[in-house]
Amino acid sequence: MSHNAYITEETVEGADEGPLAGRTVAVKDNISTEGVRTTCGSAMLADYVPPYDATVVERLLDAGATIPGKTNMDEFGMGTTTETSAFGPTENPAAPGRVPGGSSGGSAAAVAAGEADLALGSDTGGSIRCPAAFCGVVGIKPTYGLVSRYGLVAYANSLEQIGPIAPTVEAAAELLEVIAGPDDRDATTRDARENGTDYEFAAAADGDVDGLDVGVPTDLVDGADEGVVETFRDALDDLESRGAEIHEVEIPSVCHAVEAYYVIAMGEASSNLARFDGVRYGVSGGFEGNWNESFARAREEGFGEEVKRRILLGTYALSAGYHDKYYKKAQDARACIKQEFDEALSEADVLASPTMSVPPMEMGESLSDPMTMYLADANTTPVNLANLPAISVPAGETEDGLPVGMQLVGPAFGEKAIIRAGSALA
Repeated sequence: MSHNAYITEETVEGADEGPLAGRTVAVKDNISTEGVRTTCGSAMLADYVPPYDATVVERLLDAGATIPGKTNMDEFGMGTTTETSAFGPTENPAAPGRVPGGSSGGSAAAVAAGEADLALGSDTGGSIRCPAAFCGVVGIKPTYGLVSRYGLVAYANSLEQIGPIAPTVEAAAELLEVIAGPDDRDATTRDARENGTDYEFAAAADGDVDGLDVGVPTDLVDGADEGVVETFRDALDDLESRGAEIHEVEIPSVCHAVEAYYVIAMGEASSNLARFDGVRYGVSGGFEGNWNESFARAREEGFGEEVKRRILLGTYALSAGYHDKYYKKAQDARACIKQEFDEALSEADVLASPTMSVPPMEMGESLSDPMTMYLADANTTPVNLANLPAISVPAGETEDGLPVGMQLVGPAFGEKAIIRAGSALA
């Protein structure tokens, strides 16, 4: 059965030997692949073929992976359902008739359906963890700077990271080992060894949580769907039965995370997407009349409704007279959220919450109400604002058989802690 997980199915063979030899790794369609079109799920880039590979793609191929194609996604990463793609929606293999989450829904669906062994996604506000939770697979959003973003088509530079999606925590950790590490072409990358750790992530997937201190932010549990909370609590009980110590913590500023996230993300998007004007990139707007009219036609034809909405709101938030009122306040909220996460993690090894506060929505349900889509990110966006690592692992299912994910958050470059905790469940 086709779930429309791929936009382009084209095989790229990697090296004959390596840690990923014999395995297929699907690549989200906003990550550059030399000679293979990269659309970002947008009509604006429907025919764009990059002349170079992203750093993560180079590392995949050097490790022996085979790339079976480019996966479907919300247009330019803007969505939580993979329904804003210009190439049609992706259906959830784990919950037919439901969305797979977004924006990396195609990557998660490909793994869940067995159409790829592993996959790469990108996470700006939950875009790896959300589809991992909705599709019943594992997704890791790395610490900001652990994985190179060179070759990732930018949406919101200060928030996004490339990360793995896999059937198990160990497999996700193995893929993370391959793509992690500093890159001279991305000045935001850092060497994890400078923080006293190494890149042997798979070895941490030993399931040993005896004595692990797990903090539960009540602010990320209260208000979640009842079935989601029940499933999450059962998974917590499972961790406790294996020796983990559970206690509650507070991160009160997360109540402002969604507002702060969308102001910052939309502001950065309005700047990043200015390059798509029909001259440098994108569909041509023709050259009759003046240049402004040409640019407007190109963007009207090339962008979908959600992208247009975010560009307009971002431009407004950055405009003269409103920058301090909106963007500066959002950055202040971001600093407060980061500080509170650091304080909570000084009292715990990892933090645990439901990945998504709701189960997978029915297809089409949130398209007419963008606020439903935005608010669904309440538990994931704070982690991006704080630039911390997080993993989503399957926590079980609701009584209706819908997948629920548990999110585990660690300190900066604390990937091993969240991998160890997650491996006790998946």
